[in-house]
Amino acid sequence: MADQTAQRTHERELTEPVSLTGSDGRLNRAAVGWSRHPLHDTSGIARGATAWGRNKRWEYWGVTSPDVIAAVTVATLDYATMCQVWVLDRATGEAIDRSAVTPLSRGVTLPRSLRDGGAARARVPGLEIDLEELPDAGTRIRARTDRVEIDVVAERPAGHEALGVVVPWSDRRFQHTVKDVARPTRGSLVIDGREVPLAEGESWAVLDHGRGRWPYSMRWHWGAASGIEGGRRLGLQLGGLWTVGTGMTENALSVDGRLTKLGDELDWRFDPADHLAPWTITGPGVDLVFTPFHDRHARTALGVIHSETHQCFGTYAGEVTDDSGRVIRIEALLGWAEVVRNRW
Repeated sequence: MADQTAQRTHERELTEPVSLTGSDGRLNRAAVGWSRHPLHDTSGIARGATAWGRNKRWEYWGVTSPDVIAAVTVATLDYATMCQVWVLDRATGEAIDRSAVTPLSRGVTLPRSLRDGGAARARVPGLEIDLEELPDAGTRIRARTDRVEIDVVAERPAGHEALGVVVPWSDRRFQHTVKDVARPTRGSLVIDGREVPLAEGESWAVLDHGRGRWPYSMRWHWGAASGIEGGRRLGLQLGGLWTVGTGMTENALSVDGRLTKLGDELDWRFDPADHLAPWTITGPGVDLVFTPFHDRHARTALGVIHSETHQCFGTYAGEVTDDSGRVIRIEALLGWAEVVRNRW
């Protein structure tokens, strides 16, 4: 069923639980669409003769605050796991990175579907990660490395909506993503024995939940931002490249937890020779400038896995129009914009 109140997209809104795959492991075409709450059962993506090696499952949490920025990743790619804890100390500018790749799914457990009651856990060399859903409260994010400890709760306010999207490249290659922005966050980090509490009312978490079966080579943009402006809790969710030609996008605006789905592909412009120069992200009803202050540049070349990431942290300014036609003005919303090239 479709919610007829959504005016900014041609895409079908799903309002009933649905399986991502059929009994043969191929894409269930009835699952293609977007939702405001997690509805997809993704437990069947491992089915099918051609499934193994192309399945990708992950949980990524990004936390932003005035003092620190942190990212926690637990991922499995069938033939390997990829886990990471990354922290930027904004006072010193130091970035602390600890990551591990292990064979097959060794040391990693992920729930089959989002909010199915299971926790995501990693026990891999140099890293311990626990991502646990708290009934009626939110998500507890805990991680430990030799230099960093994280223990925070990403709260889920009453009525809060999260963007779920199924992107269909074909019946054999498809992705279900949930992008959940503007989650108020409390707790603290410990960096080299020094506790850094998260500033109340100024700290936010963003979830990227992924379950799907990917082509080997892919590029994408992803941008997200969260904060309070004009007395409203605002969140931006922006994507590009990987959705082109599929009939779906992963673009949305969140205002006090209510989503406006943005159905148009966006135009991303940036200087590939200087990722810290301002970016522009524009499209119908979207006119944003992103000004970075830090570029997390990473390269990986490990067997069949090759990737390059520029994840830039900074602030968004501009305007986005919601589904009622109201123009939401943004002055300095903290978040990130990235460009990624992956062979995996």
